Amino acid sequence: MATRERRYVLVSPCRNEARYMRRTLDSVIAQSEQPARWVIVDDGSTDETPAILREYAEAHPWIEVVTREDRGHRAVGPGVIDAFYAGYRTFDPEDFDYLCKLDLDLELPPRYFELLMRRMEADPRIATCSGKAYIERDGELVFERHGDDTSLGMTKFYRVSCFEAIGGFVREVMWDGIDCHMCRMRGWVACSWDEPELRFVHLRPMGSSQQGILTGRMRHGYGQYFMGTGLLYMMASAAFRLNERPYVIGSMAVLWGWIRSALRRLPRYENPEFRKFLREYHWHVLTRGKRRAVAQLAVSPGSR
Repeated sequence: MATRERRYVLVSPCRNEARYMRRTLDSVIAQSEQPARWVIVDDGSTDETPAILREYAEAHPWIEVVTREDRGHRAVGPGVIDAFYAGYRTFDPEDFDYLCKLDLDLELPPRYFELLMRRMEADPRIATCSGKAYIERDGELVFERHGDDTSLGMTKFYRVSCFEAIGGFVREVMWDGIDCHMCRMRGWVACSWDEPELRFVHLRPMGSSQQGILTGRMRHGYGQYFMGTGLLYMMASAAFRLNERPYVIGSMAVLWGWIRSALRRLPRYENPEFRKFLREYHWHVLTRGKRRAVAQLAVSPGSR
């Protein structure tokens, strides 16, 4: 079990995850350092998820299940964060050093959380971090291609003090991008590492949707628009992902999601200071490269 000197808590929103969740549950139980507490929020599942959760909670007293009523459909973005906070409200964050929002469609390597905590203890600037996601395809593991300047939304590992300082997750689409940029605004580091002991299997492809992967990619484009990303950066991002499955059309779906949102004049994140910071950061990424842009922030951080 986790030591008193280093305690972390997991919060897992889930809905109808019977297909994948045993692999996640088993991989967390097998961790070299288990969580002090794991709150799993069943967001109205209609499959075998509740029965599986009962089975594991009865066998492991540090697993707690919170059950919400069935809303009749799967909710992404704000709905996931609402479910997360239903679990977050069940404990006092000050009882823990670290917090992780963890999806139930992952398979984690055995030292995953131990190594993340060691990295954060070695560098107090790190506010949030993660490993990298791979998907299983034709018997091989394929990289999902995430930037090094973000912690991944399916396994966001946070220093509790930093999570509280940025106000937690916004209950809007692109919450998992806004939080990392909020950390950078305060002079902290958000990052992820592509190393064998930190690589995990994502059992549901990134950007997929219950309505299809193209719907998920268009939703991502809308999320980028909402967050404040400019058209030039979106075009560069779309071009960078042209060789990612589904080839070309997936990248174009992301770009169209942004353009359609702009044409409809949909609302954007109501934080002018944040959007200004984001535009400046993206400009530095385009003109200097991501590594130099991130390094510059480390030299001249924003207000803490």
